[in-house]
Amino acid sequence: MRTQFILSTLAILGANGARILQSNDDGWAEQYIRSLNAALNEAGHDVVLSAPAENKSGSGSTDVEPSPRSSPCIYNSCPANSGPIGTNATNTRLNWVNSFPVTSVRYGLDTIAPQFWNGQTADLVVAGPNVGSNLFLEVQFSGTVGAAAYASHEVGIPALAFSGASDGRLAFDAAVEGRSTVYAQLATQLTNAVLASGKPYLPEDVYLNVNFPKAEGACTDPSQFKWVLSRVNPGLFSEHDVETCGTDRLPTESSVIDAGGCQISVSVGDATDKTTAPAEKQAVVLKKLGSMLTCLTS
Repeated sequence: MRTQFILSTLAILGANGARILQSNDDGWAEQYIRSLNAALNEAGHDVVLSAPAENKSGSGSTDVEPSPRSSPCIYNSCPANSGPIGTNATNTRLNWVNSFPVTSVRYGLDTIAPQFWNGQTADLVVAGPNVGSNLFLEVQFSGTVGAAAYASHEVGIPALAFSGASDGRLAFDAAVEGRSTVYAQLATQLTNAVLASGKPYLPEDVYLNVNFPKAEGACTDPSQFKWVLSRVNPGLFSEHDVETCGTDRLPTESSVIDAGGCQISVSVGDATDKTTAPAEKQAVVLKKLGSMLTCLTS
């Protein structure tokens, strides 16, 4: 029933699905973002990718005007002396910006994507999947999270930040590895669920920080993964969280990943400071995604 509902909602969105701007902090030619790009397109969405020309991990919310390149892009995906921004020669919806993730999203929304969307803006910004987790303290420094927080707080566009614990960098033109495909399928599943929940897709100044466990062993089949509502930071001195699973304190995203069992942490982030959003905003997300969320198991 849930799958049919999502498909019906996507049909209502239009023949081309939702307008989605993609970015990351690992670089526009990283395999994870390209696998997700393919999955989102296959799901019927209208996707434009605008990401850094090279790996900009750990750059947080840095935003600097792009400058001309003197060397090739990551994995030789663009030639030297290519200018400050560029595009794939055979697919102009794949774009690089010679700067940071936030800058890439800004250029994507303001300059690149409107050319494909008749001047319209994105329905959703999707960042990642990041190569490696973004949990707790890492969130403040993550360019992937920074891109999502920028879209939500500065532009008012709902945003999702995905990260995968299986690390090790992969080029866009290398043989596609299973972990890249699994993360792409999972990220598309949640993206579709958010869109199916209806507008507004997320509360104001909210982004979702989503962390996948390692895609290995028993966790290589997307149907075996479980989604757990979580919080970014420990709540020792925080107000109560939304009440669910018999408690008003959500598990931390780190505890969800550490628990194993193919469990995915879904944290409702405050885009103003990248910490945990308050209970009333968590409640909105719980209502929207409740049918796919489960309680943490150890």
